[in-house]
Amino acid sequence: MDIFSFLPAWVWIIISGLFFATGEFLSKEFALRPGWALFGFIILVDVLSVTAWLPAIFQKNQLSITGVIWSLASLMLTVAVGVLLFKEQLTVTKAIGIILGIVAVALLSL
Repeated sequence: MDIFSFLPAWVWIIISGLFFATGEFLSKEFALRPGWALFGFIILVDVLSVTAWLPAIFQKNQLSITGVIWSLASLMLTVAVGVLLFKEQLTVTKAIGIILGIVAVALLSL
């Protein structure tokens, strides 16, 4: 399964997270302007997110750590989409939570 190994796991996690964040963006757009074409595109993007996740878990074979890293990366990307593209407010409490998430990733990666 060479296709799963030609990029490092962390690259696959970032790719998967970017597709996930794109799906989150499209989901917000769907909430604002629903339509079947957008609905189908959301499903396609989510399938690509899961597909990009598979090589990462294949390489690392550690669901607990790889899954948490993916979850936090996706969370941070989703927050960025909300704040930067939809002008949602980020409170101090939420910012502290994001910082603690970054610390958690660093500790899990040791």
